Amino acid sequence: MTATEPAASDVTAADMAPQPAPGATTPRTPLIARAAAELVGTAALVAVVVGSGIQATDLTDDVALQLLANSTATVFGLGVLIVLLGPVSGAHFNPAVTLAEWWTARRGGAGVTARELAVYVPSQIAGAIAGAILADAMFGEPLVKWSTHDRSAGNLLLGEVVATAGLILLVFGLARTDRLRFAPVAVASYIGAAYWFTSSTSFANPAVTIGRAFTDTFAGIAPASVPGFIGMQLIGAAVGLALVAVIFMRGQTDSGTPAA
Repeated sequence: MTATEPAASDVTAADMAPQPAPGATTPRTPLIARAAAELVGTAALVAVVVGSGIQATDLTDDVALQLLANSTATVFGLGVLIVLLGPVSGAHFNPAVTLAEWWTARRGGAGVTARELAVYVPSQIAGAIAGAILADAMFGEPLVKWSTHDRSAGNLLLGEVVATAGLILLVFGLARTDRLRFAPVAVASYIGAAYWFTSSTSFANPAVTIGRAFTDTFAGIAPASVPGFIGMQLIGAAVGLALVAVIFMRGQTDSGTPAA
């Protein structure tokens, strides 16, 4: 035995276990676990958004301070949730992101399958509704009371297109440049900024939009305004993907083949 060979007593069970071949894809987390992560993550996100909105209105009548408190809580909450659940499901918490990933996978890129899409989206919507109900319960509000906060004005709908397009551009731009490790800070920071620079306060998420219809509080949205918001979010997602394709266009070699 040479000096570089391990002694028999140093060989552990882990060393003797079968190892994946170099370059092999590591096993994915079971779909049920990923669905649970999406449900719990979206529920927690909506609970943060709705709960902090209720707390803010209880503490001050200043609308600017209410929005500041609401956006600050959302930034920290979203960042933590992405760090915690990102390794499990990718931390979408958003049907627009999941649909965009499915579309890129359909066209040959990395992303979710149709089966995963069919599981993720209902999980996100169920989680959003549960999160709104949970926040109302924590603050002694009616568990389900449809929001009366009308958000149907054209300028608000435009704000949703901008907010969602920016989010998709950010997420998929990070993926194209191999910088997804910055997603917790980058995505949370973008949402926090978009609270303030978009007229709609940046819902940018169909599931969250549905969930927020269930609470007649600061963060609520009237059910009649929900279809318009979701429609604009889907348009924004398409715009965001188009921007990704143009801005992060893959180069080609002199022979015309895509560059590595």
